[in-house]
Amino acid sequence: MELSDTFRLVNLATATIMVLGGIAQFFHFNFQGIIVGAYVIIFGLCTALLEFQIPPQVSRYASFLFSFIGRGVFYIFIGSILLSDNVFKIIAGSIVGLIGVAYVVLEFVPQIEPPANMREADGGWGAEQV
Repeated sequence: MELSDTFRLVNLATATIMVLGGIAQFFHFNFQGIIVGAYVIIFGLCTALLEFQIPPQVSRYASFLFSFIGRGVFYIFIGSILLSDNVFKIIAGSIVGLIGVAYVVLEFVPQIEPPANMREADGGWGAEQV
């Protein structure tokens, strides 16, 4: 299996864990849990969508998702949102957060290049269209 396929599988698995963790947020039956759960589910679905098709708006408004460090910090953020009092949410948040830490570390390993779908919008800093 090619390294690009491995990253795709990891991203899809992370998206699945995000969606499941978002669904688990609903079980508290409070307003905050429902709102947070809805956002985490949306983020998980968007993360999965990026593995198949990249809408042009994403590369313009969420270009941080196209680098290891950007996606890693995003995963750490979502993982910290998922951490809660339930064992399942602790496990889901920890897995997503650890994958985020691994992505941040991969940013500093020059031998490993991001897969093609994560290089789609990579124009470097300040390469915006005017």
